Amino acid sequence: MFDHCLYFNTTALARIVEREWNAAYQPFDLTAPQGFVLRAVLRQPGLLNSELAGIFGIARPTATRLLDALLAKNLIERRPSAADGREWNIFPTAAALALDEPINAVSAELAQRLRGQMGGERFDDSISALRGVRESIG
Repeated sequence: MFDHCLYFNTTALARIVEREWNAAYQPFDLTAPQGFVLRAVLRQPGLLNSELAGIFGIARPTATRLLDALLAKNLIERRPSAADGREWNIFPTAAALALDEPINAVSAELAQRLRGQMGGERFDDSISALRGVRESIG
């Protein structure tokens, strides 16, 4: 019925992918969005809240809520930004650093499994096409 509908197909896909990533990050007591934000902070310590919002294409208040959840789990710390007094630099805690390798391993395993289910070329082409669509209309 909605075979040619961008909204229907992308949201249906998003629900499937969200379930997979939530299951992968559940052993770390993280939701998929929390897991991805943590991975970004681990990769680039010192990011600003606004930079995280930009990376994920989300509103700053949404980024703040995700960071608040990670702060409550003692996985990040906020430090005042020297460049802008209204912003905070986000750094991983020792507890987060201990999750760096395991969370990246689980992420790689899931990506590899999905790639195997779809086929490597289709997986890569889909990621590239979705990124292109997002950039062109976002």
